[in-house]
Amino acid sequence: MELLHQAFGLLTGTIIPFLVVLTLIVFVHEMGHYLAGRWSGIGITAFSVGFGPEIAGFTDRRGTRWKLSAIPLGGYVKFLGDEDAASTPDYEKFNRLPEAERARTFLGAALWKRAVTVAAGPIANFILAIAIFSVAFALYGRPVADPVVAEVRESSAAATAGIQPGDLLVAIDGEPVRTFEDVRRYVSVRPETPIVVTIRRHGVEQDLRMVPQKTELTDQFGNRMEVGVIGIVTTEATGNFRVVHYGPLEALEQGALQSWYVVSGTFDYLANVVTGRMKADQIGGPIRVAQVSGQMASIGVAALLQLAAVLSVSIGLLNLMPVPVLDGGHLMFYAIEAVRGKPIGPRTQEIAFRIGMALILMLTVFATWNDTFGRLG
Repeated sequence: MELLHQAFGLLTGTIIPFLVVLTLIVFVHEMGHYLAGRWSGIGITAFSVGFGPEIAGFTDRRGTRWKLSAIPLGGYVKFLGDEDAASTPDYEKFNRLPEAERARTFLGAALWKRAVTVAAGPIANFILAIAIFSVAFALYGRPVADPVVAEVRESSAAATAGIQPGDLLVAIDGEPVRTFEDVRRYVSVRPETPIVVTIRRHGVEQDLRMVPQKTELTDQFGNRMEVGVIGIVTTEATGNFRVVHYGPLEALEQGALQSWYVVSGTFDYLANVVTGRMKADQIGGPIRVAQVSGQMASIGVAALLQLAAVLSVSIGLLNLMPVPVLDGGHLMFYAIEAVRGKPIGPRTQEIAFRIGMALILMLTVFATWNDTFGRLG
């Protein structure tokens, strides 16, 4: 009975939230490709959420097979003339088609139409993230605190630089900060990197130089991560804790801004990994996403949706990497085609796709290793 109870808890607390989040992100991504392809006049033979054998589906009047497949770790749109789900062109089949039919294939479409269709997937992910953040801010508001220091940790970077309780932080490296979260977000991705903090004390501004210390933090679920900290704390009284509510346009602006923070934070983290300031153990795969989805679901629907927004941005960025097989790899080929005036040869593309697939498999293995033996509690 105990084993059954644990299995039920795993299903409802982790697997179902994970599948809901992933299915939403995949569906929107592939819908971006689908709508752009339809708009461009390209024939579409299949729209699948998931890979592998079909579980359920139907064929619409245009001949597109809409299906739910067995392996729920992605999806694809298969265009007319594609050899497989990765949009590898079938040149032999293409050459056998009548001229009028070739124009409806992905390979036979104009270069700009192919580029728009490919780019539409990641763009749809960014739009989804902005929409989720915007709705969350409009419905629930946003908790904020003023960047006023209530306490300075002993032996911290802030203490060494001379920050004192009551100081108001107004800028970091010349960028204005309006909330305590702005400070945390900027500092957390800059461990061991010199920064200049502008404070206001008794109406007078001054610049203080410091180096955020790399510190390992553990969240409420036991997940461990390395971040930069300067050692300042605010309190409800000092920081004037409050919830700010936004109108529709303001919420949209904040949603776009929050999505940009995810993008910039991702690049900052990768730069830190390359320079050795941070470890690569925060790169996770499906196991980690499933566990975090369950954790966010335990907090509430709003937290789970905001996780979906963050993951949507991340998947959009991943797909824009210039790696063959991914959307970014296709766009790279189209850029080369635009410069050369003709597409890359089939043999070269085949070799590039194999290299790209190998890179993706290596990344998957690495992420799964982090999921299994990494720092997630």
